[in-house]
Amino acid sequence: MKRSNLITEAGATRLRNELADLWKNKRPEVTRAITAAAAEGDRSENAEYIYRKKQLREMDRRIRYLQKRTAEMQVVEHLPPNQTQVFFGAWVELEDEEGNLFNHRLVGSDEFDYKPEYISIDSPLARALLKKQQDDEVSVKLPGGEKIYYINRITYDEQNS
Repeated sequence: MKRSNLITEAGATRLRNELADLWKNKRPEVTRAITAAAAEGDRSENAEYIYRKKQLREMDRRIRYLQKRTAEMQVVEHLPPNQTQVFFGAWVELEDEEGNLFNHRLVGSDEFDYKPEYISIDSPLARALLKKQQDDEVSVKLPGGEKIYYINRITYDEQNS
């Protein structure tokens, strides 16, 4: 399944800041450490050199990923005209059949792990919630079986985030 390119303004800023920090601060620091470790002699048995090379590979992989994602991302800057329905960026209060309450925000696939309340717009729950309204019942197929939720409230208040 292809991931969505949607992202909130805050999420886009976080990704851009991470990319800038990796490229301008952390990568030069690691390359200096590699140079210093390489100057110590035999590289095949130099633990510092081996560790720093691995660190640089992982960092370069993350930089390439962030460069690709930031070029592709579609920042959602405006609220939807119909705020009584669930769309990208919405905060949704759900209640399950046992009366447990859950508060989730639908965000992009690159930012759902930023806060525990965030869920990816590509997740089964988010897909089931899209275009639903308050007091609607939502059925979601999960690995553990089908789960039913009731939508108690929908807001687009940035203060929740």
